[in-house]
Amino acid sequence: MAAFVGALKLFICLLLWLNTLSSLQGARDFSEFRYPFIKRASSFSSSSSFSSSNTDEVSYDYIIVGGGTAGCPLAATLSRNFSVLVLERGGVPFSNVNVSFLRNFHIALADTSPASASQPFVSTDGVINARARVLGGGTCINAGFYTRANSDFIKRVGWDARLVNESYPWVERQIVHQPKLARWQDALKDGLLDVGISPYNGFTYDHVYGTKVGGTIFDRFGRRHTAAELLASANPKMLTVLVYATVQKVLFDKTGKRPKAMGVKFKDENGNQHQAFLTNDRRSEVILSCGAMGTPQLLMLSGVGPKAELERLNISMVLHNEFVGKGMADNPMNSVFVPMTRPVEQSLIQTVGITKMGVYIEASSGFGQSQDSIRCHHGILSAEIGQLSTLPPKQRTKEAIEAFIKGKKDIPHEAFKGGFILEKIAMPLSTGHLNLVNTNVDDNPSVTFNYFGHPRDLQRCVNGIRMAAKVIQSDRFTNFAKCDKPTMEKLLNMSVRANVNLVPKHTNDTKSLEQFCKDTVITIWHYHGGCHVGKVVNHDHRVLETRRLRIIDGSTFSESPGTNPQGTVLMMGRYMGVKILRRRLGKAAHV
Repeated sequence: MAAFVGALKLFICLLLWLNTLSSLQGARDFSEFRYPFIKRASSFSSSSSFSSSNTDEVSYDYIIVGGGTAGCPLAATLSRNFSVLVLERGGVPFSNVNVSFLRNFHIALADTSPASASQPFVSTDGVINARARVLGGGTCINAGFYTRANSDFIKRVGWDARLVNESYPWVERQIVHQPKLARWQDALKDGLLDVGISPYNGFTYDHVYGTKVGGTIFDRFGRRHTAAELLASANPKMLTVLVYATVQKVLFDKTGKRPKAMGVKFKDENGNQHQAFLTNDRRSEVILSCGAMGTPQLLMLSGVGPKAELERLNISMVLHNEFVGKGMADNPMNSVFVPMTRPVEQSLIQTVGITKMGVYIEASSGFGQSQDSIRCHHGILSAEIGQLSTLPPKQRTKEAIEAFIKGKKDIPHEAFKGGFILEKIAMPLSTGHLNLVNTNVDDNPSVTFNYFGHPRDLQRCVNGIRMAAKVIQSDRFTNFAKCDKPTMEKLLNMSVRANVNLVPKHTNDTKSLEQFCKDTVITIWHYHGGCHVGKVVNHDHRVLETRRLRIIDGSTFSESPGTNPQGTVLMMGRYMGVKILRRRLGKAAHV
């Protein structure tokens, strides 16, 4: 009897110990994930909550693939009335110091590890770029600038202006701030006004010609506030967010006239396979919010795309659509380096000059000055502002990359004093395409943006570089920099040297502005397209010739809205969520 009692006590102690371990793990996950509805993908069970059928199999009113800039506000909105499952391939941003703080902006981009919030890719044009791999999407790795689209853009895409003007403030109240203007940004403002980019419109979210100070998702302490924080507005009882959940394909029922989305197949962080399904309601939907790289890629992996492309990789065709992956565009950017004899405060984009010649002038300063930045492994990313430099495809050899890394580690600390005046093309006319490399969703597809393929884009770059040089040579900017007015050739020579990339330098690249534009083109991550309205989706963003499948992200854009698109993509998530609820429930919608 005594032995039995002793064994029973031991068994109870073991249960308590296991329960404690489970509680501690749960506490750690809650601390890391912030919200109780965020869980690891491996916790998914096909027999958990939200089942609307008589079986034990779980089903959802909406499955959102991609918890990014559009996906988070969309999920928060839809969950007010319906069950929502969000599947995000990355982790959470809350405990990642490289994501959370402005001072580490460039280090987050330079992190090329598999667990990084930033996944680098190289376009066939030779420009290194990045895509987000984290809950909150691009709002976790961008420069933070927040502005609205101009009214003409809203008209062109056919959105309800009244609902748009209700949706922007919903975002702004939660995560957007007025910046404390850095001296570099103040000097840019004065320089822009000196050269006639006027009037001065002060602090405003609106897209208006002249010089303005925009909003930022960095607060006064330099802490970043991402789209993931918009999930605080969700109904926690109706929302499940799975992180480290990589969706491999959309599942279709092909027995009807049009293929009907039924759910998705995904893998968790341990590589185990899962399936998640929609309810039987005809209005339930799978919504793709994977971004301009991820959404066309996933569509094709699911069997929706150009027939020849699918056959090439032996993908079973669900629906032929020749336009999936077409019309890819990226706003080309070039920078002019301005050296300083003293350290400069770190600043990202706060001031912008909106010109009438189709270019925007912005600035950043002081990045790359920390020992952590210069000495850490950046791969082939230039360290000056965390910006992504160029490398011709034929020269992307392993030896060249290793030589670049070695050379960059030896760059002296003084080389990074100063900042950049940035010139970006608005609404580029040059477009390209996206193609699958293989059937592994973890691998980047191949993308061509065809920078400066249209002569008008090249001419606008030339005009923009001239304008940037005038700003630097203006009285008020040179007074701030405390230097003599540099000549155009001197500015360009410094910029070519500071660009720290592997582009072969042409003998005339500081005398020919056209050549300078081509040789020093970089990205500011405003790429878009691949699933255009009228070609891949209709005006309600439903995928053409399918049922229960929708796309809500920048892949549907034929132009990047405003000077910086994040504000409009955030608004789009809220806007489309409200629109879906009101169409489905009318006045009964709780938004």
